[in-house]
Amino acid sequence: MDVSLAERIEELQNGGGLLESAAANIRHWLTGGFLSPESLASLTELVETSNAEELNNRFYKNIAFGTGGLRGRTIGATSTTAEKGDMDQTGVPASPGVGSNMLNEYTVAKATIGLFEYARKYLEKKGSVFVPKLVIAHDVRHFSRYFCELSASVWTRCGGEAFIFDGPRSTPQLSFTVRSLGATCGVVITASHNPPHDNGYKAYFEDGGQLVPPNDQGVIHEVESAPLSGLQDYLAIDLDAVKTLGQEHDEAYIAAVVETVIDRSALDGSDLKVVFTPIHGTGAVSTLPALETFRLAPLLVEKQMVQDSNFPTVKSPNPENAEALNLAIELSEREGADILLGTDPDCDRMGVAVKNDEGKMVLVTGNQIGAILADYRIRKLKSMGWIPQEGTQSAALIKTFVTSPMQDAIARKHDIKTINTLTGFKWIGEKLRLYEQELKASYEKEFGSSLDYDQLSHKERCELLQKYSTFYVFGGEESYGYLPTDSVRDKDGNAASVIFCELAASLKKEGRTVLDYLDSLYLQYGYFLESLGQIVYEGAAGAAKIENILKSYRSNPPTEFLGAKVSKFTDFGVETVVDPDGKEIPKQDLYFLRLENDYRYAVRGSGTEPKIKFYLFGSESVADESALEAAKSKTRENLERLKEAILNDANQRSES
Repeated sequence: MDVSLAERIEELQNGGGLLESAAANIRHWLTGGFLSPESLASLTELVETSNAEELNNRFYKNIAFGTGGLRGRTIGATSTTAEKGDMDQTGVPASPGVGSNMLNEYTVAKATIGLFEYARKYLEKKGSVFVPKLVIAHDVRHFSRYFCELSASVWTRCGGEAFIFDGPRSTPQLSFTVRSLGATCGVVITASHNPPHDNGYKAYFEDGGQLVPPNDQGVIHEVESAPLSGLQDYLAIDLDAVKTLGQEHDEAYIAAVVETVIDRSALDGSDLKVVFTPIHGTGAVSTLPALETFRLAPLLVEKQMVQDSNFPTVKSPNPENAEALNLAIELSEREGADILLGTDPDCDRMGVAVKNDEGKMVLVTGNQIGAILADYRIRKLKSMGWIPQEGTQSAALIKTFVTSPMQDAIARKHDIKTINTLTGFKWIGEKLRLYEQELKASYEKEFGSSLDYDQLSHKERCELLQKYSTFYVFGGEESYGYLPTDSVRDKDGNAASVIFCELAASLKKEGRTVLDYLDSLYLQYGYFLESLGQIVYEGAAGAAKIENILKSYRSNPPTEFLGAKVSKFTDFGVETVVDPDGKEIPKQDLYFLRLENDYRYAVRGSGTEPKIKFYLFGSESVADESALEAAKSKTRENLERLKEAILNDANQRSES
């Protein structure tokens, strides 16, 4: 390292605002010998221009390979001359940003080497003679294709087999293809609906689900153990040994999406009018062919059909946000559509709006979508004889703790088992793996032969799982993620779009709307309303504030809000919580508080974004149809007041 550069780092650390941890990482990267000339020039420029804030954000820590993988900035807040290169007309840099806390060629290569090492040792321990097999998909984000090809190249250079698609594909298709190919691991290059400057590296294991214990910690250990030194030998992309997946793999996944419809007659001859938008992402790749199978031809938001890394027509490519669906709403109201469907960039989430009596489109929340689909599918499974009319504890609805308790009420009414999991669809995927394993073990014990689970139809799985294990009827989370069957082991925006059309078409044939159906559920189960409060804290200083809030909840939990005492406080980080299957919930910094008026809320830090989230739940009983509007109004007002009080309290805790 140049003497003057070393002196400048020392000066910035002593009086220029450079954090000690950032300085240490910068020195490591400058002296490691793995940086390309362009990266070295970028880092030198940041130091010489005394950009301490940018250096801190890029280097204050090593980007964490969490239990789901990597996610973070791939484009810095300030890009260097070398990173800019020949920028395109939208001002996007030509290369990822250098930094230990950035998603770039170094952190991606390091992660892939670590993942390979874990997969190799895993297979070796099993006595397998096969080399580790990896499937990689990517969305439309900046550098996604580059990171995909780099990961595949690194994997084959390590000695494994790597498979990629010929272009962007959805996250659920990756999950499906890992299973269909019998791969050891899968990776999706995506940051879901994060801002355009972010990207991510999301890891899956052989069951098609995200990493869970003990594999998650094993992979994390190997990734952290992989040295930065020597990375330069992996950065030249070589695709000679990488296999590109053909059309048959798309067709197989689309067939699985089509099979999620349990009553095809609902869509036969349907005059359902649908608007669809992938919000510049991968959604159209599989959703549209699946809908065409049922002779549905949605009206398309043409401006958003273009796969564009900048997501130019929206502030955020997130169907949770009303603004992201504005163009779809305009088209729907102009054309008189019954429903509109919008998926996020990697198409694992789906948002919905439906027509009201005045012809206006009304947004439906993730919790409402989940409740409607859960109730519809359970009723349909009963009417078609798939599960007993009186219910069974051998069938389960699976949801997260922070998803509406209305779904718990629905499952209780139908007398099926409810399983609550930690936040993150990987825990739902883990349940599906355990149910599959239980079935296979019981089947082999009884018949003396193994069961080819993946060759079973949905109905065959339903019958066998109820006999030997637990049949999964539906699952989801409040953040617009749903999964109707276990052919995929992650939330699936393609399948969700298709089954929502099944629901809406069935109701239209009965002369009812989605909103009619939702109100009928409130009359049965009571009115439920949810709200999300969140505070965003950027950068190193923000991470400390989030930590302050989480620690203070454990050491000094709230005792009351707005005159209502906290009647129950559950700390999932220290308490032992067991689900209805007898499985202990893993420890996590999640807090659940119930007030004496039965309003409740949960607190957790986001695992993928620099924010802390507060999930609020309100409910009121409804005597009859005439009392419904008053219950809605009362709950809405109470929940907003509670959210304001909780956020004010959190801001005070952040400074403690």
